[in-house]
Amino acid sequence: MTEREKMIAGELYNPADDELVMMRHKAHRLCTQFNQTFETDEETRCAILRDLLADFDEEEIYFQGPIFFDYGKNIFIGKNFYANFNTTILDVCPVTIGNNVMLGTNVSLLTPLHPLKYQERNPKQMPNGEITVLEYGKPIKIGNNCWLASNVTVVGGVTIGDGSVIGAGSVVTRDIPPNSFAAGNPCKVIREIDN
Repeated sequence: MTEREKMIAGELYNPADDELVMMRHKAHRLCTQFNQTFETDEETRCAILRDLLADFDEEEIYFQGPIFFDYGKNIFIGKNFYANFNTTILDVCPVTIGNNVMLGTNVSLLTPLHPLKYQERNPKQMPNGEITVLEYGKPIKIGNNCWLASNVTVVGGVTIGDGSVIGAGSVVTRDIPPNSFAAGNPCKVIREIDN
């Protein structure tokens, strides 16, 4: 199993692997190019996003920018998506976003995790002599018709159900059921969203 396959599968992997380093460098370069391109140059911005994301539809997906992604290729976005300023998506594992989702300013979707045991977390020497730190990740899923307000952080392993709203400044560490208003640190369901 390659380090990339281990990464996507949520197993401990070596982020210093040559293939992963090249992929990250490409994504970081493309993010920088996107961030330096004015909104009025839609053609260039769309070309960058087409190269960066797993699937991009210029009619359906809009990033205000700046954006910060680890890989880009592990981000899957539905229709009618909008992300405001400073969107950060660390897509070590898949980040799946449904249709009609809005992200406020400074939203962070963070799939990487590090072992709690220091024996697994501390730097290690690999068989080739290289020193590295192993990590793993868990996917994030955001359902249809969700709104994540400003300064929301979602950690790996979380699913946010369809129709939910996450209040500003929340840190989402557990699943949120559908049609819920949730907020806080840690984020908790405040009430159901109904008619």
